[in-house]
Amino acid sequence: MNKLKYASSPYLLQHADNPVHWQEWGEEAFAQAKKENKPLIISIGYAACHWCHVMEHESFSDEEVAAYMNENFVCIKVDREERPDVDRIYMDAAQLINGQGGWPLNAIALPNGKPFFVGTYFPKQRWMDIMAKIHDLYINENGKVVSYANQLANGIGPHSFDSSQNAARQEFPVEDYEGLIDSWDKQIDYKLGGFNRAPKFPLPVAWEFLLQYFYLTGNEAALKPVLLTLDEMAKGGIYDQIGGGFARYSVDEFWKVPHFEKMLYDNAQLISLYANAYKTTKKPRYKEIIEQSFDFVIRELSDENGGFYSSLNADSEGEEGKFYVWARHEFNEAVADDLRDLIGEYYQLKPQGNWENGNNILLPKSDKDEFAKSKDIDFEKFVEILARADEQLLNYRNKRERPSTDNKILTAWNGLMLNACLDAYTALGDKKYLAAAIKNAEFLEKNMLEEDGSLLRNFMNGKSSIHAFLDDYAIMANAMTHLYGISFDKHWLDMAESLADYSIDHFRDEKSGMFFYTSDN
Repeated sequence: MNKLKYASSPYLLQHADNPVHWQEWGEEAFAQAKKENKPLIISIGYAACHWCHVMEHESFSDEEVAAYMNENFVCIKVDREERPDVDRIYMDAAQLINGQGGWPLNAIALPNGKPFFVGTYFPKQRWMDIMAKIHDLYINENGKVVSYANQLANGIGPHSFDSSQNAARQEFPVEDYEGLIDSWDKQIDYKLGGFNRAPKFPLPVAWEFLLQYFYLTGNEAALKPVLLTLDEMAKGGIYDQIGGGFARYSVDEFWKVPHFEKMLYDNAQLISLYANAYKTTKKPRYKEIIEQSFDFVIRELSDENGGFYSSLNADSEGEEGKFYVWARHEFNEAVADDLRDLIGEYYQLKPQGNWENGNNILLPKSDKDEFAKSKDIDFEKFVEILARADEQLLNYRNKRERPSTDNKILTAWNGLMLNACLDAYTALGDKKYLAAAIKNAEFLEKNMLEEDGSLLRNFMNGKSSIHAFLDDYAIMANAMTHLYGISFDKHWLDMAESLADYSIDHFRDEKSGMFFYTSDN
């Protein structure tokens, strides 16, 4: 076992038995690199990341690769979800060097941490070639390497803000707000929803903005792409049709094939989005998605004490999406004889599969009422038939090997889910949502709030190890304010005020009026 055996992150613990001599980010690794004059390999990922697992299997578990890394580098593993501050530095470097980024993110840096090479996934031989070339450069042309690293660091370092912008009060006329929608128009996919690109991410904050814009202005043009996006996602493979919850993104523009990991922060924001859309439209399908997705989070991502876990892996049994897809014979085994043909047609199953390797992704053919009409079946009867079939499919699926859970609890992500519970409560009126919100707030107060008013970022196995970042404070304060607005328990408002005060005292830049991502501690 390497030094990651002492880590709190499930992602780091997954690498604890690698032959690579991984260390956590910290002074010990930097001190070793400086003492031995070796460059750092800083490899960043997260537990639900498919390509992170692939590179671990191909390279980091390989004795030959590990021996070369151990001899010529000091190797650091980082969970980007625990340390978004570190991830941001090297992702900025990746964007500057390559114009794009992703995970796993593999940076090679000077002993002081300044990067001079950054990439993402590499197959084994390519990774070996890169390391050999970099080792040669570092030994034989060190001056050039140091010069480039310093130039790159200047590009990703902190930049000063024009403090004169805050000298006078800023006015924001209504016309400026109303003009915002014009810049969105060309980016929106008016045929399939979302934005004109692939892969397609849900990006719920964008649709929340347009929904709010419609509410405040009455402009129907803003509502149309929101509802189109929500409807298309709801019948796509990105949504788990039988278990509830959304995958992180779709690899295509049709929302058909998901990248199968399920993240708490996506599902929290999407529950809020569908809840707010339901308040506007009262569409029954939106109500179903709120209920199913909440039930998924409670069933799959909940700590018994009220906290919410971070994610579900994309992989199970070493295969991406295996838990979620269906060979036709598996579907036939799961669903009763009298339902099989009808539900198979509804979900567009094909004997040869509608995806790769003969597998099928469940893809509703159309809205339930349209499908029922096309089959001359009473709508209520079809809803009952579909519910029976979905239950049979879920029971069958639950016997499979389940994807692993990243069971660390993150403050900011829990704040998003707390907010989602409150949005679900205000949309549907069921007190179970309010109860879940209060239970989560009590958990966060007990385990994440320090006596001096500061927050902790992470919690797992009864302990925390990282100070919180700005998003933890902002999202939690917002959630507590929302909870006060519904419960009228002033305790939560007092907590929000305390968090805001702490943020001003420890994150704010007096010159610019802006807030740093990390605190002054």
